[in-house]
Amino acid sequence: MRALIQRVQHASVTVDEQCIGEIGRGVLAYVGLGPDDTLQSAQRMIDKILTYRIFENADDPAKAGKLDKNVQQIGGGVLLVSQFTLMAKTDKGRRPDFGGAMAPDAAQALFEQFITYAKTQHPNVATGQFGADMQVVSINDGPLNFLLEV
Repeated sequence: MRALIQRVQHASVTVDEQCIGEIGRGVLAYVGLGPDDTLQSAQRMIDKILTYRIFENADDPAKAGKLDKNVQQIGGGVLLVSQFTLMAKTDKGRRPDFGGAMAPDAAQALFEQFITYAKTQHPNVATGQFGADMQVVSINDGPLNFLLEV
């Protein structure tokens, strides 16, 4: 499982011209599921996303500028977007190989469990729509991007 996370000032996802998920300051996470991923790996990934320290500590002048707080500590939002292309193999040729992604039916079921668990761990979780043609708009804060793997 991979997640590309971005620290954002704002992010939203639109499907068929309808905004279906939106957050203010927080984390936009694009999530790719592989064939060996399980509910346990999904829970580890959510725990990692929620506790990954990518926000500055404005409370302590001695720690100014240091990435010392996580999204839970700042009360930020989390926008989860399924992104099977993160699992593409790109080391050979000029075309991505998506053989590293979980089959769509299994991935949808696991992604729904992923979202359910995330909502039990954090009060401000928004999502995209699995398998839909989504338009994602974000204001990347930094910019800060990290590729997480579990």
